[in-house]
Amino acid sequence: MEEKFNRLIFIPIAAVLFLMIGYQYVCPADSNTCYFRSDEKGLFQRYSSGFELVYTEPEADEDLPSKITSKFNFTERDLDRHVDFNIRGDDVMVFLHIQKTGGTTFGRHLVKNIQLEQPCDCMPGQRKCTCHRPGKAESWLFSRFSTGWSCGLHADWTELTSCVPVVMNKRDKKSAQKSKRNFYYITMLRDPVSRYLSEWKHVQRGATWKTALHMCDGRPPTQDELPACYSGEDWTGVPLADFMNCPSNLANNRQVRMLADLSLVGCYNMSSMSELERGHVLLASAKANLRNMAFYGLTEFQRKTQYLFERTFGLRFIRAFTQINSTRAASVGISEKVRWRIEGLNALDMELYEYAKELFLRRYQYNRQKQHQEERLRRRQERQHRQRLHRTYLAELWRLGGGGGGGEEEEEEEGVKVLEEVATTEDYSSQVVRW
Repeated sequence: MEEKFNRLIFIPIAAVLFLMIGYQYVCPADSNTCYFRSDEKGLFQRYSSGFELVYTEPEADEDLPSKITSKFNFTERDLDRHVDFNIRGDDVMVFLHIQKTGGTTFGRHLVKNIQLEQPCDCMPGQRKCTCHRPGKAESWLFSRFSTGWSCGLHADWTELTSCVPVVMNKRDKKSAQKSKRNFYYITMLRDPVSRYLSEWKHVQRGATWKTALHMCDGRPPTQDELPACYSGEDWTGVPLADFMNCPSNLANNRQVRMLADLSLVGCYNMSSMSELERGHVLLASAKANLRNMAFYGLTEFQRKTQYLFERTFGLRFIRAFTQINSTRAASVGISEKVRWRIEGLNALDMELYEYAKELFLRRYQYNRQKQHQEERLRRRQERQHRQRLHRTYLAELWRLGGGGGGGEEEEEEEGVKVLEEVATTEDYSSQVVRW
């Protein structure tokens, strides 16, 4: 009699446990598979895994279109950027700092805002930080704020690729023949009109960058190849019209020039080929070098720049990047005629930025979708693991509650059958998510 009473008590308790466990299978606490709000999108809309370039999670600080206009043919290899950066080994991250692209801010992030086993040592009042590898007196970062302008002020791609390996091997006392090092180049780009206006305002305040080397094929340009735009010490107070009227102004198409291999066009010798041919070669070279870089970011998309850097290198920043749109360039009011003139002077940069922006946004979308797939796989594996544990637990629970008799074995079989039904329901839910 007492045994029958115990069974009657046990059955509702087991039923409650069944409901709780079944709910955990279908709607685990850390999943997003169950929605009860009426304003949410359907499962297909929310979890569509097709590679349509639609932003499912636009960031509040960045105004984005709902779809990316597809103009260029990028392969999956172009989109899937992942670097196995060995900070303990010999790998070096090289930051190509283009003027007025937000490079100073990004450079500070590199030395002060990355979670590292051995953080960079930045002393108050000093411009440079010591960024050593864990347990080694060797630098893993080549940048303005770590190694200084070791290859010249704002060295470009042509200068860095020929200079950095020599400088870093010399600093770390490594033989060039024996040292097989990976140099991962990174940079930042900016909307050409905004960058151009920002450079004009900077030059207007007295900046010159006249100590830049502009080395190419082992020599700097001659005075005839690169004549100065001003006669005095600097160009302080220069009007925008005069700034635009100097034909040798390096602000024109600066981003293409600094990313291209200048040796392909005879460096700064403008007579080696026609202007049109020179432009085509420079633009193609800049696109290829940018596409093959380990990483690049866009000033207009700070949060996405942070996300892609973290996904590419497997490193994490301590603080989130901030989007600042109230820049000096933004405060400059220009007419449409002046804007067209600036766009014409920077026609190569305009085309490069269009290319870079689409590739950047496609890489972001690709990584978001890949991350969602990884998270769904992780949740599925966790549910399967919990299911195995619950099977074992409930089987033991039925055995203890039934006292080991024949009837109890039948109840245990029924419990396992119910579990299989729950597993089927869970599997169906995961299929719906995947559809």
